Formats: sequence, structure tokens, C-alpha cells
Amino acid sequence: MDVARRIEELREQIRYHDYRYYVLDDPVISDDAYDALYRELVELEAAHPELITPDSPTQRVGGEVREEFVAVEHPLPMLSLQNAFNPEELRAWRDRFRRLLPEDYPEPAYIVEPKIDGLTVVLHYENGRFTLGATRGDGLRGEDITANLRTVKALPLRIPVGKEKGAGAEPPSRLVVRGEAYMPIAAFEEFNRRQEAAGQKTYANPRNTAAGSLRVLDPNITASRPLSLFCYQIVIMEGGPALESQWEALAYLRDLGFPVSDLNRRFTDFEEVVAYCISWEQERHKLDFETDGLVIKIDDFATQERLGAVGNAPRWAVAYKYPAPEAVTRLKRIVVNVGRTGSLTPAAELEPVRIGGVTVRNATLHNADYIAERDIREGDMVVVKRAGEVIPQVLRPVPELRPPGTKPWRMPDRCPVCGEPVKRPEGEVAYYCVNAACPAQLIRAVEHFVSRGAMDIEGFGIRQAELFVKKGLLHDVADIYSLTAEQLLPLEGFAEKKVANLLAAIEASKERGPARLLTALGIRGVGSTVARLLIDHFGSLDALAAASREELEAIPGIGPKLAASIADWFGRETNRRVVEKLKAAGVRTAVEKEEPVGPQPLAGLTFVITGTLPTMSRRQAKEFIEAHGGRVTGSVSSKTDYLLAGERAGSKLDKAQKLGVPVIDEETLRKMVEKGEQTAGKG
Repeated sequence: MDVARRIEELREQIRYHDYRYYVLDDPVISDDAYDALYRELVELEAAHPELITPDSPTQRVGGEVREEFVAVEHPLPMLSLQNAFNPEELRAWRDRFRRLLPEDYPEPAYIVEPKIDGLTVVLHYENGRFTLGATRGDGLRGEDITANLRTVKALPLRIPVGKEKGAGAEPPSRLVVRGEAYMPIAAFEEFNRRQEAAGQKTYANPRNTAAGSLRVLDPNITASRPLSLFCYQIVIMEGGPALESQWEALAYLRDLGFPVSDLNRRFTDFEEVVAYCISWEQERHKLDFETDGLVIKIDDFATQERLGAVGNAPRWAVAYKYPAPEAVTRLKRIVVNVGRTGSLTPAAELEPVRIGGVTVRNATLHNADYIAERDIREGDMVVVKRAGEVIPQVLRPVPELRPPGTKPWRMPDRCPVCGEPVKRPEGEVAYYCVNAACPAQLIRAVEHFVSRGAMDIEGFGIRQAELFVKKGLLHDVADIYSLTAEQLLPLEGFAEKKVANLLAAIEASKERGPARLLTALGIRGVGSTVARLLIDHFGSLDALAAASREELEAIPGIGPKLAASIADWFGRETNRRVVEKLKAAGVRTAVEKEEPVGPQPLAGLTFVITGTLPTMSRRQAKEFIEAHGGRVTGSVSSKTDYLLAGERAGSKLDKAQKLGVPVIDEETLRKMVEKGEQTAGKG
């Protein structure tokens, strides 16, 4: 066979199989068969270098390092889009363009396309051959990145791809296409894993990695990155079929072999567009590419032309954008807050920035190790995220934007409130103020003590805690029960009725019971569940205070660290004095002994609850078990007798199965109780 003809045949076959593999994700030959075709082409081109052409598949990888990017003028302006952030703004966009059309103008159809978060590229083809690729730049001029784009396997170097494609044998004499180069999320994660394993730099997110990969000067670097492409607009076409709509243009691009998203949709009812935009906010998280919204376009090209553009945005299209989960802003200062247990927690004071529709001024920095590992400094531009779309946190700095003269941050060696030394216990990430009389600790301790989940003193919050500590009325939480009307009435804002109500609420809290009191004391690791467990076991704070670490560890659900925390707290003289003051003030510190009502078939058994039960909430199930003598703990251990599991049981089920803990459902629990009651009745 003629060598030139064989080379061209191999190129056509490889282009087609690249299209099947990288665009359709539907290969029709094995990797070995593909490799054989590719090797044959490489060998023939090596023997006949005069036959190598720029659009050959072998020319995707490699190339000389470019010294600089060349500016490229776009054939038409690459316009940006107006934004809509909610259904009302989307409807307002429709109202605006409708006013520019005659009243009897028919309602247009709409195309909705995913807004891929990558790098916009403009692709030029002459007689079917890829000749130029550029970035969007400022919309009028971009950067020539042709050599880098050639390495992107999803980009066709020659069109049409495949003999059976429906676009016809002859491509347009000139075609300019707009698209978005991006990095699939799964490919990005795998790329980062390989980088980390090789001891090389890892990257923050797919969008920036894709953009950076296409704007490097060495095409070999681009070739090593898992980039892909979606195309969505015909900018210029000469010599092709007459297309009348965006929907037809997308189909034509697909027929030529360009990668076109299969998530594009066409609607004839605008309210269906609105509903689709609303529903898609959750669906977008399931995709393998990053997207911050959707693009809505009027389908008909004649209507597009009639509406034109305003400024740098077309009137016939709009971007429906979802709240951004991240933003970049300046970290003005790192402050250290002192918690009720004395823990020192760094936090960021930020230049205000909008994230997900909320203005953020402060964010967590977690701990000193977190700051050191990421080298976060005061003055840095930082990336901020609303974790769980609620709690803002600083993710990382942007070193490229770091101002000169910044210094690494260090945790202060003295408490910022009381000036006493701080220490870091072995094996912990947190630093602590060792001064139990630290005012900051006392304010937070009082705030926690009076909170709803603890002693629930109505009308008493952080402002009252700050005021009373500042005025010297409180030296520990027990002093709350020594407050008098004579002390409070002279304070600004404390009229007789307000004082009377507050003192009545304080008095009522004395009967909350020892479990609520233990929760209120703020011992590290002791929340409401653990407090109830401890009081159920010991019956009083006095008995708990006298318990050893070994006795505490013997209780199911109490581990060594928690046992040490409890024993250490009661081992301090200042804390024991607080408990004595509370008892003297009439606060109930022991369980009032009551004889069990009815049979106790679950006596001596320890349960853990997980998942969603058919007829009972977890609280109801806990009360049911305790009413029949059983005990409920929060975590599974070898001392757990049964795991009560419902639907969507999580990690507790896995742990129970590993430890061999019996797993029962709600029906089995009820039968255990019924059987026990019957046995008791027969006795």
C-alpha cells in the first residue's frame, strides 16, 4: 500500500477511536488494538518525516517550550453573561427582553446548558483542520495556546471525526467554536494522588488546575494533565449548513465530533426553565465536573440577532448562578479566643466578603497546627469556605498574592485575656490557659451553664454573663445562685420586673436535676448523654467525684481519655468548692430515689441506638428502654449488649458487627419487653 495513503488511513482510524474513547466514553476496540495502530503510525512517520502534519494524532504530545504567548484577536467579541441568582431575577431577565419584542411576538424556546467551571477557549478550523486555539482573554483578544490545546485528547484535530458521522463528508471551509476546557473531578483527584505519591505539589481545585495547565509555556506539562473539553457555541461558520437555532448548532457540533454535553436541555415553557434551574442545584453535585450554575439561551438565532447585546453581555442569554461556596478575601488579623475550658482557639478577622449570599467577616482557623501546616499569615489573601454552608473557615492562603513583610504566625505563649502562661498537653493539638480564674473562661463557663441544654435559665445569656463578671458579681458559676435584687437593680437596663423574672428563673433552675447540672459544669467530653449515663450509674455528684479513673472506665461508653478528664476535673480543689457552693445554694446534685414502676425486663442491659426506627424517635426509644430498666449509651463498645438499629444505620452498625454485638430492630425490642413482662407476671 502507498505509505502516504496508509498514514492517512491510520490517522483517520486513530482520530475516530480517540473520539469514541475521550468524547463518547464508549471505545469499540481494545487498548492493545489501539496501541498497535498508534505504534504503526509513529513508525511510518519516523521513516517518512516529510509526511508529518500538524493535525496528526502523534503531534498531540510534546513540542518546544514557548518563550511567550502571542496575542490573538478574536473574530467576534467573546461576550460575558448577565447573572441571575434566584428565580425572581431569572423572571426579571425574561421580562426585560420581552419588552424589547413586539407584543404579538411568539414565546421563544430556551436552551439550558451547564455552566462548566474551567477555562474558556476559542478553537479555529480551516477546511476541517485545527489551526489555532486561544484563551478568551479580555473578550476581544486572547492568548495563543494552540500547542497546549493540541494535547487535549477530547479536542478533534480534524473534522468531521469518523466516516459514519451525519455532518457530511465536507467540513466547513472555516469554523470557529467556543468551548470550555476543564479537568474532571475524578481525574483531578487521581492526579493529586499521583502527585502526592511522587512527593510533588498537589493542587487546590480542578478549575484552577485546568486553567494553569493550559497556560504553561511547556506543552509537555499540559500533555501530562487529565484535561477534557465541552463545546457549546459556533462563533463563525463559512461553507457549512444553514443553522437556525442553538439546538441545531449543538447537534451539528456533535455530528462533527466535538464533545458536547449530554446535559443540555430544550424547553418551550419558561416556568419549566425556572423549575429546572431550582432542581438542578442539588443535581450538580453529582457531576464529574465543577459547575456554578446553568446558562439559559433563547434558542432561535433570529431572535438572538434582534435582541443584540448591551455592554459586554448578550440580551438573549443569562447565567443562573448558585451561591459560591468559596471566596477570596484579605485576612486582616488572627485573634485568639479563650473558651470555657481554657482552650485557645485562633480565628480570622476578614475583610467582609459575600459567600453563598451571606456576608462573612470572621472565620475559624481550627488550631495552631492547621495554621502552621498551611502557612497562613496575617495580611494574606485567603480562600474562605462556608463549611456545610454554615460555619466559615479559612481553607488556605494564596501565596502568589502575599504582601511583602509577612511573618509566620505563632500561638502566643501567654493567655491574651489574663496574661498567664499557656500549655499544650502531650498528644493534643489545643493550647490551654492554666489560670482557672481567667475572666474569659469564666464568661464562657457562665454562658454555657445557663444555656438551654444545661440549666436553662431564661433571660440569662452571654451579655448578662459579660456584665456580671465585669462588675465582679460572679467569680464562679455557683455565684449565680447568690445574686440579689440589691446587686442587680443599680445596673443599667435592670428594672424591678426584669430582676424579679431573672431571680425567679435562677431559683427554678435549682430543680433541673443532677444530670443537667453535670452537663452545665462544662467538663471536657461530658455532654448531656454522658452526663445522664454517669448520673444513672452513680446517682449523685458526690459519688461521681469520689470515683477513680478505673471505676469510670468500667462504665460502658466511658473511655480512658474521658475517664481521665472527669477524674481530673473533680480532682481540682477549686472545682470541688464550686460543687459544695451549689449544694449549699440548694441546687439538686443527687437523684431522688424512686422505686421502679412495673417490671424491669431490660435491667442490667446496655443499648446503643442508630438509624431511623419505624414508629419511635430516638428519644422515645431511649425513654422506652430506660422505663424498662435498660441503659442507653452513645457509642458502641465491647460492653454494649445490643445495638437497636433502624433504616440508614451508619458507622455504629459496622462497629457492632465487627465487635459481635447483637443487632436488633424495634419489633425485637418490643418483644423482649413483652416477654420479660409476661415472665414477671407469671412469677
